[in-house]
Amino acid sequence: MKSYQEVYKILAHETDYLSGEKIAEILNLSRTSVWKAIQRLQQEGLEIDSIKNRGYKLLHGDLILPQEIEANSPISVQFKPITKSTQSDAKEAMEAGAKEDTLYLSTGQTMGRGRFQRPYYSPEQGGIYMSLHLKPNLSYLDLPAYTLLTAAAIYKAVKNLCLIDLDIKWVNDLYLNQKKIAGILTEAITSVETGLVTDVIIGVGINFTIADFPKNLQGKAGSLFSQNSPITRNELIAEIWKCFYETEADELLYLYKKQSIVLGKDISFKKDQEIISGKACDISDQGQLQIQLATGEKIWLNSGEVSLTKW
Repeated sequence: MKSYQEVYKILAHETDYLSGEKIAEILNLSRTSVWKAIQRLQQEGLEIDSIKNRGYKLLHGDLILPQEIEANSPISVQFKPITKSTQSDAKEAMEAGAKEDTLYLSTGQTMGRGRFQRPYYSPEQGGIYMSLHLKPNLSYLDLPAYTLLTAAAIYKAVKNLCLIDLDIKWVNDLYLNQKKIAGILTEAITSVETGLVTDVIIGVGINFTIADFPKNLQGKAGSLFSQNSPITRNELIAEIWKCFYETEADELLYLYKKQSIVLGKDISFKKDQEIISGKACDISDQGQLQIQLATGEKIWLNSGEVSLTKW
């Protein structure tokens, strides 16, 4: 672990000011090295106060530590501070033969995308952007509803760590106080020879402590926390994937339906350029949404075909 990461770990566990001399003593570093580490942490966006004769105190922010995430979850982590897209990182690694159960992680994306190729706001500070590569080797019909399972794992992780209840909008968004704080994009690769889904990449974007949003998002987007978060991004990332891997699928599907803000509601959706209305009745284990139309007819919607316009 690098010096600035070690200094961060010490400051993150302190509630009061800690002198540079004491930090240097703990880590067997020079005072100059400690000062340089503080400078690096501030460049990373962490807010650190400094008072003469008292030392340093971490006021806001955290540092992504892949080693800590790996130690507390069943995945490997590849981290880039800034990337074009973690989905692209995962695809490139997959094509190069990288192993499965690897998480491609970043704190900022320059070309983040959501469903239907919509731009996904991914600033350099306050967010979590990650893509998990899996190799299911299953037929499409046997494939788990990865988007639903991931959404429920995010809900469960936040509940476990913070006792906060998130809402889930079918199929891939999580909300807090009626504002979107997270989105999921799941992509699958199928073998022409076998017809099996060989690879799946689950992309997740979470607004962790993003304070400012563009004008067009200010009424729609929110963050999990304001500036002072009770947990670190490392803790949340590890807990999400621990819940994803270690929770029975039936429990995750139950949590998904329980936290749905769509079920039982009158909704409108756009399909083939037509706006259709109905009542959301059920969500299948494969992730389809059942709608009862005004005629009484019940139909199933696939997430790749439609987008909800009102709920």
